[in-house]
Amino acid sequence: MSTNTAVVSVIRFILLLVFVGWLIIWIVLPTETYRDSWRPYLQGKLNSTYFGDQGTNLLLFSFPMMFIAALSCVYLHLIRKRKSNKSSYSTYYSTSFASYWRRPASVKSPLGSVTAMELGFTIMFIALFVWSLTNYIHVGFAHLHKMHTKPVPGLKEWEAKLRSVSYRLGLTGNICLAFLFFPVTRGSSILALVGLTSESSIKYHIWLGHLSMVLFAAHSLGYIIFWAITNQMAEMLEWSKTHVSNVAGEIAILFAMAMWVTSIPRVRRKMFELFFYTHQLYILYIVFYVLHAGENFFSTILPGIFLFIIDRYLRFLQSNQRAELLSARILPCETIELNFSKSQGLDYNPTSILFINVPTISKMQWHPFTVTSNSNMEADKLTVVIKSLGSWSQKLYQQLSSNSMDHIQVSVEGPYGPNSSHFLRHKALVMISGGSGITPMISIIREIIFQSTKPDCHVPPVRLICAFKNSADLTMLQLLLPISVTPSNFTQLQFQIEAYVTRETQKLPPSDSLKLLQTLWFKPDPLDSPISLVLGQNTWLWLGAIISSSFVLFLFVLGIVNRFYIYPIDHNTGEHYHVSFICLWYMFLVCASIFIVSSAVFIWCKRQNAIEEGKRTQNARSTPTTDIELASSPHNHESLIAQATQVHYGTRPDLKKILLETKGSDIGVLVSGPRKMRHEVATVCSSSLAHNLHFESISFNW
Repeated sequence: MSTNTAVVSVIRFILLLVFVGWLIIWIVLPTETYRDSWRPYLQGKLNSTYFGDQGTNLLLFSFPMMFIAALSCVYLHLIRKRKSNKSSYSTYYSTSFASYWRRPASVKSPLGSVTAMELGFTIMFIALFVWSLTNYIHVGFAHLHKMHTKPVPGLKEWEAKLRSVSYRLGLTGNICLAFLFFPVTRGSSILALVGLTSESSIKYHIWLGHLSMVLFAAHSLGYIIFWAITNQMAEMLEWSKTHVSNVAGEIAILFAMAMWVTSIPRVRRKMFELFFYTHQLYILYIVFYVLHAGENFFSTILPGIFLFIIDRYLRFLQSNQRAELLSARILPCETIELNFSKSQGLDYNPTSILFINVPTISKMQWHPFTVTSNSNMEADKLTVVIKSLGSWSQKLYQQLSSNSMDHIQVSVEGPYGPNSSHFLRHKALVMISGGSGITPMISIIREIIFQSTKPDCHVPPVRLICAFKNSADLTMLQLLLPISVTPSNFTQLQFQIEAYVTRETQKLPPSDSLKLLQTLWFKPDPLDSPISLVLGQNTWLWLGAIISSSFVLFLFVLGIVNRFYIYPIDHNTGEHYHVSFICLWYMFLVCASIFIVSSAVFIWCKRQNAIEEGKRTQNARSTPTTDIELASSPHNHESLIAQATQVHYGTRPDLKKILLETKGSDIGVLVSGPRKMRHEVATVCSSSLAHNLHFESISFNW
């Protein structure tokens, strides 16, 4: 065993140990054991004038996940160093145990298509949720019975129980909020650690959001009813100096309700802009939630928010730079191929996505698109394909197809993607796409073509099943091959394409499908720059440094503020420092620590990137060049694709028959397309007749 492998194994064990310990804390939290034994003991040991009552919560709830996030960055860096090895594609995924965990375990609503690993995490969370809710209510009622000898004057038992249940619903909602931001942290080391991406985890954010809103809505409604029946409606206007602020909670729930209503699937799809803009209220929601719940509960949900702010600020720093758009190719199927300049040090894996903003269309909206280029074959270019489906993409298509623009201002975030190209571990691949779902397949095929050029590298035979509505969409198949591919590179692959045109019964004349082809070249702008990595080549190491340094800085400054500012006011003047001001201090210090450390690291990495790019440019100029014949022309590409393609008109692919008739002991099945198609493929792959099929969905709903 190599030193690198041994270190990776040790880190993996430490991460697992800390995570299990963190979960145990959450499990014990709602019990009488924690309230009566653990908490008093820990507070006696950990509370100090530097952190006050928050020493316990910071240690038990914040520190473990921050430690996991930082250490997982080191783990991912070591894994990335082994990426070039032949065994890198099978280090984790080759075992039958790991393959089992990646098989679809559920393909029906409401979960949709989830793997066994995802289902395992879901069951763990549901168990934690049910356990916490029942224990909170049980402990609350037990406390009422103990206090039965000293009842609150004028308060009936059922009224006391209503207040207790309402309070416990809020406590349980806090658990959902603690996990809510992890799935939407795009550059998350924690998601990458378990083989997930933010795009594939969006559904968990949605589920957690709905669940937390049900709990918080019931929490709010319960208290309003309690105040109404006990003639305490004046409590709704209370902003206490020493306790929770009811007004802040009411404002928070109003912001949350606005986000919740507009996130209903039907509303989101029909009025995406309303959903998008309303969802920006999350900042105000979190601020007023913390002002309502207090710094105690803020410490329990801090890790998810802390990591999200780091990711969001780094995205802001990247998006503040304008990306250099070289050209745009307009396909006849109302599809656009955008070609960006990129730094040669920017590497990414197939199926990565890039978030794009075009200020002339909308300054606020960012939309994700699959990167179709290959960072190994196209060292200085990054390409995305955009199908004109929604209002934003239609406006972009109209702008470009008008031929009235010689430059377009674009900002980007990303690319984001999986940490490895694990699909190459299979002995054969069946790729199934529907409509614009062909774009992730383009990036995979280009990676396979690149791997085939390596000596002693086995690449699996590929069968591509793609469904389109119209024959004009067939032109998207021309994007499978980059210009740099030679006929010999492609013909040596075992590659078969079966295209299905569902809304046409016969082939149209070639002129009808090619008459709209256009290529636009944009003038360079000195303010534009190539797309580059925000944190340079050692992205994971720098991210780990930001996470650890900013959290340590936060704790250090928080201790100073508590010891030399808040503590003297509380204990020397006899007055209580306003609890809302304490919450504001916490939020300010979190943001300030992140901004200071992230900005410093970003500036340093930007300078290093500029130096490295300058060296690459100088080396490129000093290297003698020779006249090389162009690899192939677009016409050669068309003929290569046409030779490998069989087109079926007026019919849909019989996916069940195709998959079950596929021979081989290890078949990777990749699907990208409409939900119905993904569920159909997942159902076949999860059946008892398909032990040789290994399913993976690369589509997600935004």
